[in-house]
Amino acid sequence: MHVLQDGVNFLLSLGAAIFVPIIIIIAGLLVRMKIKDAISAGITLGVAFSGMTMLINYMTSAITPAAQAMSKTVGVSLPITDGGWTTMSTISWSWPYAFLMFPIVIGINVVLILLKWTETFNADLWNVWGKIFTAVAVYYITDSVWLAFIFAAVQTVFELKAADYHQYRVETMSGIPGVTITHRMIFLAAPMYPIDWLLRKIPGLNRSFDAADLRDKVGIFAENHILGFILGIIFGLLARFGVAETLTLGIQAATALTLFPVISKYFMQALEPISNAISEYMQKRFSDRQLFVGLDWPFLGGANEIWLAVIWTIPVTLLFSFFLPGNEILPFAGIINVCIAVAAYFASKGNIIRMLIQCTIFAPVFLWVGTAFAPFMTQLANSTHAVDLEKGQMISNSSIDAPIFTYALSHLAQIVDGNFMPLIIFVIWLVCFVLYSRELITERNAARAAQAADVEA
Repeated sequence: MHVLQDGVNFLLSLGAAIFVPIIIIIAGLLVRMKIKDAISAGITLGVAFSGMTMLINYMTSAITPAAQAMSKTVGVSLPITDGGWTTMSTISWSWPYAFLMFPIVIGINVVLILLKWTETFNADLWNVWGKIFTAVAVYYITDSVWLAFIFAAVQTVFELKAADYHQYRVETMSGIPGVTITHRMIFLAAPMYPIDWLLRKIPGLNRSFDAADLRDKVGIFAENHILGFILGIIFGLLARFGVAETLTLGIQAATALTLFPVISKYFMQALEPISNAISEYMQKRFSDRQLFVGLDWPFLGGANEIWLAVIWTIPVTLLFSFFLPGNEILPFAGIINVCIAVAAYFASKGNIIRMLIQCTIFAPVFLWVGTAFAPFMTQLANSTHAVDLEKGQMISNSSIDAPIFTYALSHLAQIVDGNFMPLIIFVIWLVCFVLYSRELITERNAARAAQAADVEA
């Protein structure tokens, strides 16, 4: 058992840029890709992951000082430290039962594929820590390892079904065939759906308005490098930086927004041959089946709409953190909140205006949930010494993935103590999920029917 745990921990210590390509290479070989093609695709994917991580870290290091300066200007003191997703991942993996999540997640995926209950092959096993994160919260609420894994298994099933339903929209919006997203961050798109449905009823918000449309309207000012520079300058002014610091921040933001689409091209270069190989393999053995590759979000990094929403959400979240009742976390390490932007991107079909409205509405949820999870994550960090905390210090994350789903599911067991709020929230989320999924399914079926009609014609 210890040997298995040590082996899992070693693979995870390599990071997503190595772990995920290994999974992709193995998958490629299993579907009869040439060895050189599988290795090339895997390494290219590793390059893409590394490039995206470098850019996000670069952007975070540039924005964080401005955020800190703004908080000092306001003079607000909040007690919970924002450790970001990396710290949450480290703490989650320190749970003694964490390594058992791998066979559970893989087993569920295989069984659902064999039963034809999913069309998604989840290659994003590095993010299994998201299921562990939920399990940890359940364990500290119920003191039951069994319940912890049962709730994590439920989350795994929802992730696969959400990936199935999103596949057509993901492929259409990303331009990468045969892929979908298995990250739980897309769960937030479900409660965003009813709001987006209402926003579509408003004249002017019911038509396409993506980054390309924005460029048509404002010309050069919507180009990535110009827009990034302008946004960086605005941040510098809000932080009361000097001239040199403000101009530097402008160039740094311009650099990040210019290079994100460049890096995203490598995801397409790596994933297309893998996707084609899996499709050919399944077609030979199961003429009625098509499997899609489930991945983490970075292959969507070329969508300028996502980065505009991310940058918009930074000052919005900061302002909420200063004045929001019930919030005790100051967003720093999680200040680059991709989770809210990706969910808004799919719920709003890339309409920038509706995305910004959604991000503004849901930003407080991340702060409330980050505050709610602080006791569990702090207790685990102290008991395992995964993170060194000072006496009395609390830690959490201001951008927990799928905050509504994660909070509701992990706290469901509190109904035995008379707290029915998590159950109510979960039921509301589930209703939204069903309604949103129906739209995704209708959209997919209409496209398939149109393709079939074209073929017949």
